[in-house]
Amino acid sequence: MQRSKIQKFLVEAGVYVLIVNVAFFSFLGFKNYFNPDEKQTEDSITIEKFGFSEEDHVFIEAKVQPNQILANLLMDEGISYEIIKQLFEKSKGVFNVNNIVAGLNYTLIKKDSCGELLSFVYEPDPFNYVVYDFRDSVSVKKVERDYEVKIETAQGFIESSLWNSMTDIGLEYAVIGKMEEALGAQVDFHRVQQGDFYKLLFERKYIDGQPVGIGNIIGAYYENDRPHYTIYWESGKDTGYYDELGNSSKKSFLKAPVKFIKISSKFSYNRLHPIHKRHKPHYGTDYAAPHGTPIHSVADGVVVEKGYGSGNGNYVKVKHDKSYATTYLHMSRFAKGLRKGTRVSQGQTIGYVGSTGLATGPHVCFRMTKNNKPVNHLKERLPSMKALPHAKLQHFFIHRDSIMQKIDEIGTPATLALNEGMMP
Repeated sequence: MQRSKIQKFLVEAGVYVLIVNVAFFSFLGFKNYFNPDEKQTEDSITIEKFGFSEEDHVFIEAKVQPNQILANLLMDEGISYEIIKQLFEKSKGVFNVNNIVAGLNYTLIKKDSCGELLSFVYEPDPFNYVVYDFRDSVSVKKVERDYEVKIETAQGFIESSLWNSMTDIGLEYAVIGKMEEALGAQVDFHRVQQGDFYKLLFERKYIDGQPVGIGNIIGAYYENDRPHYTIYWESGKDTGYYDELGNSSKKSFLKAPVKFIKISSKFSYNRLHPIHKRHKPHYGTDYAAPHGTPIHSVADGVVVEKGYGSGNGNYVKVKHDKSYATTYLHMSRFAKGLRKGTRVSQGQTIGYVGSTGLATGPHVCFRMTKNNKPVNHLKERLPSMKALPHAKLQHFFIHRDSIMQKIDEIGTPATLALNEGMMP
């Protein structure tokens, strides 16, 4: 009787062991269990670049050279004219092959360094790449890279200019431009004073842990004679920057036609002309800037004049509405495609800084007329854009309070001065 119980126990135990072993084999895989030398390791995981295995391919990286075109690049790699014709056809609607720019990166992909070209990859910007694939049949595809957005902060005092202050703390030109866009309607950044204080929340984009670009300014603060806040708000056609009360931070006119510059001569009814050496009216504001700096239309409008004058050099005149028109003088050249009758939008490049005509150095003389009479645009009360619709204000205020709290948490002029051991 005792022996029977023992036998029964052994049978049940054997079944249990069998079940455990089957589960164990399934987990490891029968191949790895019976072939211990072929076990999977992390080293066997395939790592790809542009959709090609890094282990099985060679990647030759280079930059497009001046005057180098895609057809020549491919022909140098043994790609036939017929294949290139197919590629150009299949590129239509995907990426214009004529937009390949000198100085940008491309990669040749081969099985080995001396092998035939399998693929040509062009990177027009950090966020995209275009794959020209020559395997089996010719194909072209544009791929958008995944990126991560992080919210970052910055703050500082003005000593000479916003430009100098923000570059001194390592901010990119793109951040400075967006800061001017966000607060430009409230703050005249060409008339800042030492001791002014600013702080901002902004988006920075990362790919594989490396910064590759700037997103929106989420919120910004500037303190001079009084505090100024601006909040970025997305709501259909009302997307843009707004102050604390929901008024658009975007004026119908920009403060100036160029960025990152200084005023070299102001509007005057009796200025000593630097070349004629006699006093005469100067119905404009001169903005000194490096040769080739883009000149922007300060508002939406239509080009009514484009030409050359002996004193004015290359110039463009834009009519904005029934009252206002602006003129931009001494350009080195005009924007491509610009002609009389062209509609331009606020901020659109219409030309580039130069010193054509009567000029002692590179600058743009900016003039504004109201009802055909010259006015000093720096003193003109220019119309604002519309405020947010009343129905949207409640939602905006909730968003505003959240962003303003984050801005206030960045610090104050006093705490920043203590941290840096300085006072404005």
